[in-house]
Amino acid sequence: MQITHFGHACVLLDFGDRNRILIDPGSYSTGFETVRDLAAVLVTHEHPDHLDLDRLPQLLRDNPRARLIVDAGSAQRLAQAGIDHHAATPGQTLDHGTPTEVLGGDHAVIHPDLPAVANNGYLFQDLVLHPGDAFDAPSGDVKLLLLPTAGPWMKLSDGIDFMRALEPELVVPIHQAGLAPVHRQLHYRLFQALAPKRTQIEILEHGTSFTC
Repeated sequence: MQITHFGHACVLLDFGDRNRILIDPGSYSTGFETVRDLAAVLVTHEHPDHLDLDRLPQLLRDNPRARLIVDAGSAQRLAQAGIDHHAATPGQTLDHGTPTEVLGGDHAVIHPDLPAVANNGYLFQDLVLHPGDAFDAPSGDVKLLLLPTAGPWMKLSDGIDFMRALEPELVVPIHQAGLAPVHRQLHYRLFQALAPKRTQIEILEHGTSFTC
């Protein structure tokens, strides 16, 4: 499998055999607009940094066989925008060429006074986890964890504890766009210093790929 990071939470997973899946094409991410031959586009939740309603329609036109699969909150926004989609709920297993388990259900709390937001985590082939904006763990092992680095809903220690609980073989940090470069590098160094012994941290610069 090859993984490409287009900034923030947007990641392309290429499993081969035209089985390419793009996750969270949001407003903080760039470069995903040129991706072709997608089997699916998955969205974890409705916040703009994960769902860019302006660029999404053209992406779908350029990838006519791609299924757009989203959470309940994003489904409402897409229905209002007239964009065809499929809503997925936690507990479902999706079949779009790569078996995908839907996890979670709720976005992590930013503040109790703010309305709750739905959030889907996605576990691909029982191996690769994109949690969206929450730390919901699957029941089995995770080989590759796409680990949120920072956000108004989390502390750095939350991410470290999630990584330690799952003990994946590989961690790729995501959800970092809100950090100044100096703080971003500090977070990455702490991930590396405090990771489980078996865990490799692979930092992907914008638009770069890694094969595992």
